[in-house]
Amino acid sequence: MPLRKLNVKELDSIVEQMIETVDKSKDEIFQIGEQCRQEHESLVTELQQIKDQVANVIEESDSLEKSSRLARRRLSEVSRNFKAYSEEQVREVYEFAHNLQTQHLMNEQLEKQLRQRRDDLERRLLGLQETIERSDFLVSQISVVSNYLVSDIKDIGLVLEDAKMKQDFGLRIIEAQEEERKRISREIHDGPAQLLANVLIRSDLAVKVHKEQGADQAFQEIRSLKEMIRGALYEVRRIIYDLRPMALDDLGLIPTLKKYLETMEDYHKNVKITFSHLGEEKRLSTKYEVALFRLIQESINNALKHAEAKEIKVKLEFRNEIVTAIIRDNGVGFDPEVKKHQSFGLIGMKERITILEGELAIDSVANKGTAIKIKIPLLE
Repeated sequence: MPLRKLNVKELDSIVEQMIETVDKSKDEIFQIGEQCRQEHESLVTELQQIKDQVANVIEESDSLEKSSRLARRRLSEVSRNFKAYSEEQVREVYEFAHNLQTQHLMNEQLEKQLRQRRDDLERRLLGLQETIERSDFLVSQISVVSNYLVSDIKDIGLVLEDAKMKQDFGLRIIEAQEEERKRISREIHDGPAQLLANVLIRSDLAVKVHKEQGADQAFQEIRSLKEMIRGALYEVRRIIYDLRPMALDDLGLIPTLKKYLETMEDYHKNVKITFSHLGEEKRLSTKYEVALFRLIQESINNALKHAEAKEIKVKLEFRNEIVTAIIRDNGVGFDPEVKKHQSFGLIGMKERITILEGELAIDSVANKGTAIKIKIPLLE
Protein backbone atom coordinates (compact mmCIF):
# COMPACT_ATOMS: atom_id res chain seq x y z
CA MET A 1 0.00 0.00 0.00
CA PRO A 2 1.32 3.48 -0.81
CA LEU A 3 2.25 5.51 2.25
CA ARG A 4 0.04 8.54 2.92
CA LYS A 5 1.89 11.83 2.73
CA LEU A 6 1.85 13.75 5.99
CA ASN A 7 1.58 17.48 6.47
CA VAL A 8 4.90 19.05 7.56
CA LYS A 9 3.13 20.93 10.36
CA GLU A 10 1.77 17.64 11.68
CA LEU A 11 5.27 16.19 11.71
CA ASP A 12 6.63 19.25 13.51
CA SER A 13 3.85 19.00 16.09
CA ILE A 14 4.79 15.37 16.76
CA VAL A 15 8.45 16.30 17.07
CA GLU A 16 7.61 19.13 19.50
CA GLN A 17 5.70 16.71 21.71
CA MET A 18 8.61 14.26 21.60
CA ILE A 19 11.06 17.01 22.56
CA GLU A 20 8.85 18.12 25.46
CA THR A 21 8.56 14.55 26.76
CA VAL A 22 12.29 13.88 26.40
CA ASP A 23 13.23 17.13 28.18
CA LYS A 24 10.80 16.40 31.02
CA SER A 25 12.31 12.93 31.45
CA LYS A 26 15.80 14.40 31.47
CA ASP A 27 14.87 16.91 34.19
CA GLU A 28 13.37 14.16 36.36
CA ILE A 29 16.45 11.97 36.02
CA PHE A 30 18.67 14.98 36.74
CA GLN A 31 16.73 15.67 39.95
CA ILE A 32 17.20 12.05 41.01
CA GLY A 33 20.93 12.39 40.41
CA GLU A 34 21.09 15.64 42.41
CA GLN A 35 19.24 14.11 45.34
CA CYS A 36 21.64 11.16 45.30
CA ARG A 37 24.61 13.55 45.24
CA GLN A 38 23.31 15.44 48.27
CA GLU A 39 22.75 12.20 50.16
CA HIS A 40 26.19 10.99 49.03
CA GLU A 41 27.87 14.11 50.44
CA SER A 42 25.98 13.74 53.73
CA LEU A 43 26.99 10.09 54.04
CA VAL A 44 30.63 10.88 53.23
CA THR A 45 30.67 13.35 56.13
CA GLU A 46 29.00 10.86 58.45
CA LEU A 47 31.40 8.11 57.34
CA GLN A 48 34.39 10.27 58.19
CA GLN A 49 32.93 10.97 61.64
CA ILE A 50 32.37 7.24 62.21
CA LYS A 51 35.95 6.50 61.14
CA ASP A 52 37.23 9.09 63.62
CA GLN A 53 35.10 7.55 66.36
CA VAL A 54 36.41 4.07 65.53
CA ALA A 55 39.97 5.35 65.77
CA ASN A 56 39.24 6.94 69.18
CA VAL A 57 37.55 3.78 70.47
CA ILE A 58 40.48 1.63 69.34
CA GLU A 59 42.89 3.97 71.09
CA GLU A 60 40.77 3.85 74.26
CA SER A 61 40.57 0.05 74.02
CA ASP A 62 44.34 -0.19 73.86
CA SER A 63 44.61 1.97 76.95
CA LEU A 64 41.98 -0.09 78.80
CA GLU A 65 43.74 -3.30 77.79
CA LYS A 66 46.99 -2.07 79.30
CA SER A 67 45.22 -1.00 82.51
CA SER A 68 43.40 -4.36 82.68
CA ARG A 69 46.66 -6.26 82.44
CA LEU A 70 48.10 -4.24 85.31
CA ALA A 71 44.92 -4.73 87.36
CA ARG A 72 44.97 -8.49 86.75
CA ARG A 73 48.60 -8.60 87.76
CA ARG A 74 47.78 -6.70 90.95
CA LEU A 75 44.82 -9.02 91.58
CA SER A 76 47.04 -12.06 91.16
CA GLU A 77 49.52 -10.64 93.62
CA VAL A 78 46.77 -9.99 96.19
CA SER A 79 45.43 -13.51 95.70
CA ARG A 80 48.82 -15.05 96.35
CA ASN A 81 49.32 -12.98 99.51
CA PHE A 82 45.71 -12.79 100.60
CA LYS A 83 46.51 -12.68 104.33
CA ALA A 84 48.89 -9.75 103.94
CA TYR A 85 46.08 -7.39 102.87
CA SER A 86 43.04 -6.08 104.68
CA GLU A 87 39.54 -6.96 103.58
CA GLU A 88 39.03 -3.38 102.33
CA GLN A 89 42.19 -3.52 100.21
CA VAL A 90 41.20 -6.86 98.70
CA ARG A 91 37.72 -5.54 97.88
CA GLU A 92 39.13 -2.41 96.21
CA VAL A 93 41.50 -4.45 94.05
CA TYR A 94 38.72 -6.80 92.94
CA GLU A 95 36.30 -3.93 92.18
CA PHE A 96 38.94 -1.99 90.27
CA ALA A 97 39.79 -5.01 88.09
CA HIS A 98 36.11 -5.76 87.56
CA ASN A 99 35.32 -2.18 86.52
CA LEU A 100 38.17 -2.11 84.03
CA GLN A 101 37.03 -5.41 82.53
CA THR A 102 33.47 -4.10 82.24
CA GLN A 103 34.64 -0.87 80.55
CA HIS A 104 36.78 -2.88 78.17
CA LEU A 105 33.85 -5.12 77.17
CA MET A 106 31.59 -2.10 76.66
CA ASN A 107 34.28 -0.46 74.56
CA GLU A 108 34.61 -3.56 72.38
CA GLN A 109 30.83 -3.62 71.87
CA LEU A 110 30.84 0.05 70.88
CA GLU A 111 33.68 -0.59 68.44
CA LYS A 112 31.72 -3.46 66.88
CA GLN A 113 28.63 -1.25 66.45
CA LEU A 114 30.69 1.57 64.91
CA ARG A 115 32.38 -0.82 62.49
CA GLN A 116 29.00 -2.22 61.43
CA ARG A 117 27.71 1.31 60.85
CA ARG A 118 30.86 2.17 58.89
CA ASP A 119 30.46 -0.90 56.64
CA ASP A 120 26.77 -0.08 56.09
CA LEU A 121 27.63 3.50 55.09
CA GLU A 122 30.29 2.30 52.67
CA ARG A 123 27.80 -0.08 51.03
CA ARG A 124 25.23 2.71 50.74
CA LEU A 125 27.83 5.03 49.24
CA LEU A 126 28.69 2.45 46.60
CA GLY A 127 25.01 2.09 45.71
CA LEU A 128 24.53 5.87 45.55
CA GLN A 129 27.64 6.27 43.40
CA GLU A 130 26.28 3.70 40.96
CA THR A 131 22.92 5.49 40.86
CA ILE A 132 24.63 8.85 40.26
CA GLU A 133 26.71 7.41 37.43
CA ARG A 134 23.68 5.78 35.83
CA SER A 135 21.65 8.99 36.11
CA ASP A 136 24.50 10.97 34.52
CA PHE A 137 24.69 8.36 31.76
CA LEU A 138 20.94 8.57 31.11
CA VAL A 139 20.93 12.38 31.17
CA SER A 140 23.76 12.35 28.63
CA GLN A 141 21.89 9.94 26.37
CA ILE A 142 18.64 11.88 26.64
CA SER A 143 20.49 15.14 25.89
CA VAL A 144 21.86 13.56 22.72
CA VAL A 145 18.36 12.47 21.69
CA SER A 146 16.95 15.92 22.49
CA ASN A 147 19.69 17.68 20.50
CA TYR A 148 19.08 15.33 17.61
CA LEU A 149 15.36 16.05 17.66
CA VAL A 150 15.92 19.80 17.84
CA SER A 151 18.79 20.20 15.37
CA ASP A 152 18.20 17.47 12.82
CA ILE A 153 14.68 16.08 12.54
CA LYS A 154 12.96 19.51 12.56
CA ASP A 155 15.23 20.77 9.75
CA ILE A 156 14.77 17.57 7.77
CA GLY A 157 11.00 17.93 8.10
CA LEU A 158 11.12 21.18 6.16
CA VAL A 159 12.67 19.39 3.20
CA LEU A 160 11.37 15.82 3.31
CA GLU A 161 7.59 15.95 3.04
CA ASP A 162 7.31 12.37 1.98
CA ALA A 163 7.04 10.26 5.15
CA LYS A 164 8.76 7.23 3.67
CA MET A 165 11.83 9.23 2.68
CA LYS A 166 11.93 10.82 6.10
CA GLN A 167 11.60 7.47 7.85
CA ASP A 168 14.41 5.81 5.88
CA PHE A 169 16.65 8.86 6.20
CA GLY A 170 16.02 9.32 9.91
CA LEU A 171 16.55 5.66 10.79
CA ARG A 172 19.93 5.61 9.09
CA ILE A 173 21.04 8.69 11.01
CA ILE A 174 19.67 7.41 14.31
CA GLU A 175 21.38 4.04 13.98
CA ALA A 176 24.81 5.54 13.34
CA GLN A 177 24.47 8.37 15.85
CA GLU A 178 23.18 6.14 18.62
CA GLU A 179 26.26 3.96 18.34
CA GLU A 180 28.42 7.08 18.46
CA ARG A 181 26.53 8.39 21.52
CA LYS A 182 27.04 5.08 23.32
CA ARG A 183 30.75 5.53 22.89
CA ILE A 184 30.59 9.08 24.27
CA SER A 185 28.49 7.91 27.22
CA ARG A 186 31.01 5.21 28.00
CA GLU A 187 33.77 7.79 27.88
CA ILE A 188 31.89 9.99 30.37
CA HIS A 189 31.41 7.03 32.68
CA ASP A 190 34.98 5.74 32.40
CA GLY A 191 36.60 9.19 32.25
CA PRO A 192 35.45 12.22 34.31
CA ALA A 193 33.06 10.26 36.56
CA GLN A 194 35.76 7.81 37.65
CA LEU A 195 38.41 10.51 37.91
CA LEU A 196 36.24 12.74 40.09
CA ALA A 197 35.37 9.81 42.35
CA ASN A 198 39.10 9.10 42.70
CA VAL A 199 39.74 12.79 43.44
CA LEU A 200 37.30 12.58 46.36
CA ILE A 201 38.99 9.48 47.73
CA ARG A 202 42.51 10.86 47.25
CA SER A 203 41.58 14.15 48.96
CA ASP A 204 40.56 12.18 52.07
CA LEU A 205 43.81 10.23 51.76
CA ALA A 206 45.83 13.46 51.62
CA VAL A 207 44.27 14.63 54.88
CA LYS A 208 45.03 11.28 56.50
CA VAL A 209 48.62 11.28 55.20
CA HIS A 210 49.12 14.80 56.55
CA LYS A 211 48.00 13.66 59.99
CA GLU A 212 50.01 10.45 60.03
CA GLN A 213 53.12 11.13 57.92
CA GLY A 214 53.54 14.88 57.84
CA ALA A 215 53.41 17.70 55.30
CA ASP A 216 56.00 16.32 52.84
CA GLN A 217 54.06 13.14 52.15
CA ALA A 218 50.82 15.14 52.05
CA PHE A 219 52.28 17.44 49.39
CA GLN A 220 53.16 14.41 47.27
CA GLU A 221 49.54 13.25 47.50
CA ILE A 222 48.35 16.75 46.58
CA ARG A 223 50.63 16.80 43.53
CA SER A 224 49.20 13.45 42.47
CA LEU A 225 45.71 14.83 43.08
CA LYS A 226 46.52 17.81 40.88
CA GLU A 227 47.48 15.51 37.99
CA MET A 228 44.20 13.63 38.41
CA ILE A 229 42.26 16.91 38.30
CA ARG A 230 44.19 17.93 35.20
CA GLY A 231 43.23 14.63 33.59
CA ALA A 232 39.58 15.14 34.52
CA LEU A 233 39.66 18.67 33.08
CA TYR A 234 41.11 17.35 29.84
CA GLU A 235 38.41 14.68 29.59
CA VAL A 236 35.66 17.26 30.23
CA ARG A 237 37.06 19.63 27.60
CA ARG A 238 37.38 16.81 25.10
CA ILE A 239 33.78 15.71 25.71
CA ILE A 240 32.62 19.33 25.26
CA TYR A 241 34.32 19.32 21.88
CA ASP A 242 32.58 16.01 21.13
CA LEU A 243 29.19 17.52 21.88
CA ARG A 244 29.74 20.77 19.97
CA PRO A 245 32.51 23.40 20.14
CA MET A 246 30.96 26.86 20.54
CA ALA A 247 33.74 28.47 18.52
CA LEU A 248 32.44 26.69 15.42
CA ASP A 249 29.37 28.94 15.26
CA ASP A 250 31.28 32.12 16.14
CA LEU A 251 34.59 31.80 14.29
CA GLY A 252 34.07 29.14 11.63
CA LEU A 253 35.76 25.91 10.67
CA ILE A 254 39.43 26.93 10.20
CA PRO A 255 39.96 28.83 13.51
CA THR A 256 38.06 26.15 15.44
CA LEU A 257 40.15 23.37 13.91
CA LYS A 258 43.37 25.25 14.73
CA LYS A 259 42.31 25.72 18.35
CA TYR A 260 41.16 22.12 18.68
CA LEU A 261 44.38 20.70 17.25
CA GLU A 262 46.49 22.98 19.46
CA THR A 263 44.54 21.77 22.49
CA MET A 264 45.00 18.13 21.54
CA GLU A 265 48.73 18.67 21.03
CA ASP A 266 48.97 20.45 24.38
CA TYR A 267 47.39 17.53 26.24
CA HIS A 268 49.40 14.93 24.32
CA LYS A 269 52.92 16.22 24.92
CA ASN A 270 54.58 13.41 22.99
CA VAL A 271 52.49 13.94 19.84
CA LYS A 272 53.22 16.51 17.11
CA ILE A 273 50.13 17.76 15.24
CA THR A 274 50.45 20.08 12.24
CA PHE A 275 47.68 21.80 10.30
CA SER A 276 47.62 23.48 6.91
CA HIS A 277 44.92 24.66 4.52
CA LEU A 278 44.86 25.66 0.87
CA GLY A 279 42.43 27.79 -1.06
CA GLU A 280 40.19 30.62 0.05
CA GLU A 281 39.29 30.52 3.73
CA LYS A 282 35.53 31.06 3.87
CA ARG A 283 32.54 30.28 6.01
CA LEU A 284 30.44 27.30 4.98
CA SER A 285 26.89 26.46 5.92
CA THR A 286 26.49 24.97 9.39
CA LYS A 287 25.93 21.39 8.24
CA TYR A 288 29.21 21.34 6.27
CA GLU A 289 31.29 22.97 9.03
CA VAL A 290 29.89 20.63 11.69
CA ALA A 291 30.35 17.56 9.48
CA LEU A 292 33.94 18.40 8.51
CA PHE A 293 34.88 19.20 12.10
CA ARG A 294 33.38 15.92 13.34
CA LEU A 295 35.09 13.89 10.62
CA ILE A 296 38.52 15.39 11.34
CA GLN A 297 37.92 15.09 15.09
CA GLU A 298 37.09 11.40 14.81
CA SER A 299 40.18 10.80 12.66
CA ILE A 300 42.39 12.54 15.25
CA ASN A 301 40.84 10.55 18.10
CA ASN A 302 41.44 7.29 16.23
CA ALA A 303 45.05 8.23 15.58
CA LEU A 304 45.66 9.08 19.24
CA LYS A 305 43.72 6.25 20.85
CA HIS A 306 44.12 3.30 18.53
CA ALA A 307 47.05 4.07 16.22
CA GLU A 308 49.34 5.36 19.02
CA ALA A 309 50.63 7.95 16.58
CA LYS A 310 53.48 10.32 17.43
CA GLU A 311 52.97 12.62 14.44
CA ILE A 312 49.68 13.68 12.82
CA LYS A 313 49.28 15.95 9.80
CA VAL A 314 45.95 17.56 8.91
CA LYS A 315 45.44 19.26 5.56
CA LEU A 316 42.29 21.04 4.39
CA GLU A 317 41.78 22.25 0.82
CA PHE A 318 39.00 24.36 -0.75
CA ARG A 319 38.88 24.07 -4.53
CA ASN A 320 36.10 24.29 -7.14
CA GLU A 321 33.26 23.97 -4.62
CA ILE A 322 34.85 20.81 -3.18
CA VAL A 323 36.37 20.52 0.27
CA THR A 324 39.09 17.90 0.73
CA ALA A 325 40.51 16.88 4.11
CA ILE A 326 43.53 14.60 4.50
CA ILE A 327 44.60 13.25 7.90
CA ARG A 328 47.87 11.30 8.04
CA ASP A 329 49.53 9.64 11.02
CA ASN A 330 52.60 7.50 11.64
CA GLY A 331 50.82 5.06 13.95
CA VAL A 332 50.54 1.29 13.97
CA GLY A 333 48.06 1.19 11.08
CA PHE A 334 45.43 -1.47 10.37
CA ASP A 335 43.81 -3.47 7.58
CA PRO A 336 40.82 -1.45 6.25
CA GLU A 337 39.33 -4.63 4.75
CA VAL A 338 39.02 -6.29 8.16
CA LYS A 339 35.79 -5.25 9.82
CA LYS A 340 36.17 -4.71 13.53
CA HIS A 341 33.28 -5.42 15.89
CA GLN A 342 31.52 -2.22 17.05
CA SER A 343 33.75 0.20 15.10
CA PHE A 344 31.34 3.01 15.90
CA GLY A 345 33.71 5.82 14.88
CA LEU A 346 34.12 4.64 11.30
CA ILE A 347 30.40 3.90 11.02
CA GLY A 348 29.58 7.47 12.04
CA MET A 349 32.13 8.89 9.60
CA LYS A 350 30.78 6.86 6.68
CA GLU A 351 27.19 7.84 7.47
CA ARG A 352 28.03 11.55 7.61
CA ILE A 353 29.90 11.41 4.32
CA THR A 354 27.09 9.43 2.64
CA ILE A 355 24.51 12.01 3.75
CA LEU A 356 26.62 14.81 2.26
CA GLU A 357 27.19 12.79 -0.95
CA GLY A 358 30.93 12.77 -0.35
CA GLU A 359 33.72 10.23 -0.60
CA LEU A 360 35.88 8.51 2.02
CA ALA A 361 39.15 6.74 1.28
CA ILE A 362 41.29 4.99 3.90
CA ASP A 363 44.86 3.96 3.12
CA SER A 364 46.50 2.07 5.97
CA VAL A 365 49.28 -0.49 6.32
CA ALA A 366 50.29 -2.26 9.52
CA ASN A 367 53.18 -0.43 11.25
CA LYS A 368 53.31 2.18 8.48
CA GLY A 369 50.58 4.59 9.50
CA THR A 370 47.21 5.63 8.11
CA ALA A 371 45.97 8.23 5.65
CA ILE A 372 42.29 9.24 5.57
CA LYS A 373 41.03 11.28 2.63
CA ILE A 374 37.63 12.96 2.80
CA LYS A 375 36.09 14.74 -0.18
CA ILE A 376 32.78 16.60 0.13
CA PRO A 377 31.06 18.61 -2.61
CA LEU A 378 29.50 21.93 -1.59
CA LEU A 379 26.10 21.44 -3.19
CA GLU A 380 24.52 24.66 -1.89
